[in-house]
Amino acid sequence: MSLLQIDGLTASYDRSPVLHDVSLAVPEGGFIAVVGANTAGKSTLLRCISGLLDKTSGSVRFDGQEILRLPPHRIPELGIAHVPEGRHVFPEMTVEENLYLGGYVRRRDSAAVKRDCDGIYALFPRLQERRRQLAGTLSGGEQQMVAFGRALMLKPRLLLLDEPSHGLAPKIVEEMHQAMVDIHRSGLTILLVEQNTRLALSVAEHAYVLQSGAMVLSGPSNALLEDSRVRAAYLGL
Repeated sequence: MSLLQIDGLTASYDRSPVLHDVSLAVPEGGFIAVVGANTAGKSTLLRCISGLLDKTSGSVRFDGQEILRLPPHRIPELGIAHVPEGRHVFPEMTVEENLYLGGYVRRRDSAAVKRDCDGIYALFPRLQERRRQLAGTLSGGEQQMVAFGRALMLKPRLLLLDEPSHGLAPKIVEEMHQAMVDIHRSGLTILLVEQNTRLALSVAEHAYVLQSGAMVLSGPSNALLEDSRVRAAYLGL
């Protein structure tokens, strides 16, 4: 059984449909990517999983439990962490305060939360150097590290990543790339949505192509990298 199973998902904002009968599966321990152009509906897909969009129909099951109608605050309690596009750190809180906030649902085990914070600093040494600095004063790349680390502090079973390379310098993109690979190797299940098709297909095991709100292709990432339709539409080849 898949850890995350989506069947016939339809979503809209007001009267404007965004997703049309979308289905996908994320196996436990897997690394799945959803790629597509801007406005394809990728971020909307993650918002549906996280309970942030009301106008939906279909089914979203996590570990066998239907979650499409759950309120947003219940989703992290199940073990789903969402790193939104645009980072959305708490600017008036320090780096360390942002990280500890990610472990809020585990706050009773303060020793474990501290150990995990130290683990985030090992993953992103730059954050340890800036742990007392206000998050709003960091560079875009550093804020992305904070958002990534804050999600990991939940100790999630499923990590949702929304456009983690967007607007970042190439060196930071490479650091995020390596962090995703390392975290997945540790056993974490990842669902990545990404406009950078080459990056997504280089890290994920299996991918779906979302176009105008509908799934149009899926398969092993290495096969999609060689697919003439993907190469022409998304890789400029």
